[in-house]
Amino acid sequence: MVQITLPDGSVREFPGPVTVAEVAASIGTGLAKAALGGKVNGQLVDASYSLTTAVQLAIVTAKDPEGLELIRHSTAHLLAYAVKNLFPEAQVTIGPVIENGFYYDFSYSRPFTPEDLSAIEKRMTELANKDEPVVRRVLPRDEAVAYFKGLGEHYKAEIIASIPADQEVSLYREGNFEDLCRGPHVPSTGKLKHFKLMKVAGAYWRGDSKNEMLQRVYGTAWASKEDLQQYLTRLEEAEKRDHRKLGRELDLFHIDEHAPGLVFWHPKGWTVWQTVEQYMRQVYRINGYQEVKGPQILDKTLWEKTGHWDKYRDNMFTTESEKRDYALKPMNCPGHILIFKQGIKSYRDLPLRYGEFGQCHRNEPSGGLHGIMRVRGFTQDDGHIFCTEDQILPECDTFTKVLKQVYADFGFDQILYKVSTRPAARIGSDELWDKAEKALMDSLRSSGCDFVISEGDGAFYGPKIEYTLKDAIGREWQCGTIQVDFNLSERLDAEYVAEDGSRQRPVILHRAIVGSMERFIGILVEQHAGALPTWLAPVQVSILNITDAQSDYCREIAAKLQKSVSNQGLRVELDLRNEKITYKIREHSLQKLPYILVAGDKEKAAGTVAVRARGNKDLGVMSIDAFIERIAADIASKA
Repeated sequence: MVQITLPDGSVREFPGPVTVAEVAASIGTGLAKAALGGKVNGQLVDASYSLTTAVQLAIVTAKDPEGLELIRHSTAHLLAYAVKNLFPEAQVTIGPVIENGFYYDFSYSRPFTPEDLSAIEKRMTELANKDEPVVRRVLPRDEAVAYFKGLGEHYKAEIIASIPADQEVSLYREGNFEDLCRGPHVPSTGKLKHFKLMKVAGAYWRGDSKNEMLQRVYGTAWASKEDLQQYLTRLEEAEKRDHRKLGRELDLFHIDEHAPGLVFWHPKGWTVWQTVEQYMRQVYRINGYQEVKGPQILDKTLWEKTGHWDKYRDNMFTTESEKRDYALKPMNCPGHILIFKQGIKSYRDLPLRYGEFGQCHRNEPSGGLHGIMRVRGFTQDDGHIFCTEDQILPECDTFTKVLKQVYADFGFDQILYKVSTRPAARIGSDELWDKAEKALMDSLRSSGCDFVISEGDGAFYGPKIEYTLKDAIGREWQCGTIQVDFNLSERLDAEYVAEDGSRQRPVILHRAIVGSMERFIGILVEQHAGALPTWLAPVQVSILNITDAQSDYCREIAAKLQKSVSNQGLRVELDLRNEKITYKIREHSLQKLPYILVAGDKEKAAGTVAVRARGNKDLGVMSIDAFIERIAADIASKA
């Protein structure tokens, strides 16, 4: 008898070997039809997988995350099947699952065109509708090499030849197409209904630029038509919100070929930067941080002491002077520790909080650069808290509460929290790790935050909390962090005088709220689709005249606004050009300004302005003082 234990704890017995599909059928016809595969003792398998001993089994359907993985993996094979069907001379290479979809690399004599892509997708649908069974078989390695060489599939043969000779390989067939794959796959092509091919890109064979350039076809696949449509809608929305496109249109910044991975900030973009920085600087002051500034270049020996040289050398920019080697700092922590070490510190000085808008450089590969989201030079709102073990909890508790308010002010109301715990390779006693992990979790509970635990994902020097933002279209951005460090104070010999007169090592809390300023501003631009809240907008008010007769009046309005709102002044733009008012309104509306004020003869005579709010909202005519009161409330609310 073969005993099968199901997720609900129930047990089913079978007189002999039984497949996953047969178990599903014994439960019900609905489940049998929906079954895509199974999880046997936690391992994902085909629906045809034979069970011969007592196991725990979960039937996998399209509703499960593993089911979606099966669908995407099998759709990649369906893509290769269609390409071979339409272009028999094409050679297939590899086709893995990726986030939200899959890709497959092909070698072909000419580039695939958009028309080719449409034809391939159409043929995929036709092949899926044939509902051909997907069948697995196993061959010895050398036999598999010979088989694929006989098909003219030299890339597949090369892949298999790299496998040890004593191993077998699995192949999956659907119709007249057979592919090398570990699997598992869906039972038949009819399970693949909701997919779309997205684009073609270049990719080197085995990722080596010395090898042939292949054609990588990207696609997406989902469990339902609705899921596919929602994803495509999100992509359309993401394209509209692309910070690189909006950065050009709104004249915020640019990246130049003369400085790859580095940002040229234009006046409007730098205004946004300064607004974010001054806001964060106020957060620092209110919460007891002392702002510091460390040098950009530090001696190589310091990075060797901290361990960064061994781990990050390939990503560090280096230079040399007078036979000494230096590196541009990729992070700020060593500099803050050197500042802490100046002068004797007492337990009465702790917690000591340093903050810095520290500029860092990392030699990121050019292929990974992405607008201002992924750059080589960036500035962090970096901070380090030097404290005792007993101060870890209150410091983390306060930090989380502050972070939540900051994110809310920037328009983010969904935050995901993750606690990463001790890895196998670590320093420090278990007692110390217990205390640090408990402090991080208790601080989140105290702040009313639900969190997940990521076992073993902490740094070797201590656990951490990662704070991830969820934006307006559901994307996730990991920005904030607080990390407990038992290591660097030892490596750099930082200490304080304890209450009993002994010398002790401080615990260092590495923390950031927005993280990279460049990346965070990119996230802000995409979150708000370029229509930044009034308090962040680089130009808050544009003043337009209808004719030259109102030019002086408009200048008076501008002067008054620039001195208003708690003496900080509004960011005002004057447009006194001799153009039609409808043209000027449209032009300024495209700049996504919060407010446009229009003045004609009537408004000048009455001392008023006609007010238009973003989104083509006509707020009517109001006095200058009434408008100032309105915009001041708007700014104060950070709405």
